[in-house]
Amino acid sequence: MAMGRWKGSLLAIAALTTVLALGPDAGAQTAAAPAENAAPTADNGVMLTIFFKHDQSRPLSELNAQLERQGFYKAFPPPGVEVVSWYVMMGIGQVVTLRLPASRLREVNRILENTAWGSYHTEFYPTYDYKAVGIAAHEKAQ
Repeated sequence: MAMGRWKGSLLAIAALTTVLALGPDAGAQTAAAPAENAAPTADNGVMLTIFFKHDQSRPLSELNAQLERQGFYKAFPPPGVEVVSWYVMMGIGQVVTLRLPASRLREVNRILENTAWGSYHTEFYPTYDYKAVGIAAHEKAQ
């Protein structure tokens, strides 16, 4: 129970931090012109892992037809957003990690709201690359 509260608090803090960083219009979900196609840098880059959980109450052919009608693969990923990884996780759906400028986070969210919802239930996780740190800690421990 305590772990669940801790995770909930952490998610709430992360959400509040994001809203404060993006400014007062962060909650408005109106269509906006896409942000510049600037490459992510150490100062503005973020990684985002997205879980696309299949709606398992419907057959895959129906889900794929809906994705096509909604223009999912045409719109996602948007130009200038780097796909770090894109895996199928059996029993879940797809897991995609993107690298993008923070200024384009809203654009990616809107694309998914307009093209993925209905076929997928989505979950979003801010992500960072820990591989080098983890491997270095492992090697030091040997």
